Amino acid sequence: MKSIKTAIAMSAIAGGAAWSGVSFAANDGNHAGHAVFVMTNNADSNQVIAFQRDPNGTLESPHSYGTDGRGSGGTVDPLASQGSLTLSADKAWLFAVNAGSGSVSVFRVDGANLELTDRVATEGSEPNSVAQFGSLVYVLNTAGSSSVVGFNFDHGKLVRIPNSLRFLSGNAVASGSVAFSPDGQFLIVTEKATNNLDVFKVQSDGSLSQATITKSAGPGAFSAAFTRGDVAVVSETGTSAPNSSAISSYVVQSNGTLAPISSSVPTLGSANCWNVVTPDGRFVYVSNAGSGSVSGFAIGSGGTLTPLPGTVLALNPTGSANIDITVSADGKFLYTLNAGSGAVGMFAIQSANGALTDLGTTDGLPAAAGLNGIAAN
Repeated sequence: MKSIKTAIAMSAIAGGAAWSGVSFAANDGNHAGHAVFVMTNNADSNQVIAFQRDPNGTLESPHSYGTDGRGSGGTVDPLASQGSLTLSADKAWLFAVNAGSGSVSVFRVDGANLELTDRVATEGSEPNSVAQFGSLVYVLNTAGSSSVVGFNFDHGKLVRIPNSLRFLSGNAVASGSVAFSPDGQFLIVTEKATNNLDVFKVQSDGSLSQATITKSAGPGAFSAAFTRGDVAVVSETGTSAPNSSAISSYVVQSNGTLAPISSSVPTLGSANCWNVVTPDGRFVYVSNAGSGSVSGFAIGSGGTLTPLPGTVLALNPTGSANIDITVSADGKFLYTLNAGSGAVGMFAIQSANGALTDLGTTDGLPAAAGLNGIAAN
């Protein structure tokens, strides 16, 4: 286990207070090509912790950067979402939601260095997920009148798109994630309370159509991500029975309805709420927070999901509560946000068969203190 407590303390001294931001200029000598980012979601001052990634996949040299907003605080998974911390497709920009102050922050990314370039209100309550495609950014507001709202994005600045606010199927539907299809024609939102999957068609002016709603194939739809060919994969927490979690895949049809491809394939774990697709679209991995495990599936050319041998490919230490998951931009490494223990789980991906090699954990983050969101470049 690799501790980061000493490094965090040094960062705090440099910034003047615990978990304080480190200026962009102060890190000019730390130009790592790859990094992993974690959001504190602190209720007083939300921050992003940036870790430099070594060639072997382990993490070091953490630095903190303030979002100029407030998180929601809480203990383990207070945002109950995927995508609260999102990298742009080109990995040049990082978007962080501030659930406590109703805003989204934008950072310029230079390896493991961040520079805050903008913060704007999301015109809704408790933003908990953000998605980007080209010059479009959409933010999901989960509380109150649940909605999505759009912005034009240009050189680190966000400008609200007129008539882009769209409401979900009802108030307080516990929406969990928002994601663009690979071609940018559709936006998908999950509703945990209703088990609805909402698909919006993206109009030429960047606004959205009204939602087309499809019921999830299995219970507990939590998060959605896309792979090739407008195929969406959806994590299902399942029922209260042990190891009842599953994952489904769908193709988005031209009218916005979702046609199931593989329905409720078991993950052999509990509380699967998050998933991540490898950059080449060959594999999808899910984070089973209840059982502390990671499961893996091969994605067929038509979007079919086939469990990798053993299905459960890795285990985090007891008490980890691995609430989120990400894959590095080069597809070599997988990371889990272990919010219960205040750590990041590190795994190497075997490109030939998708198997995972455990690289240990990087600890020292605040345990059970509201951590939410993880991203990697």
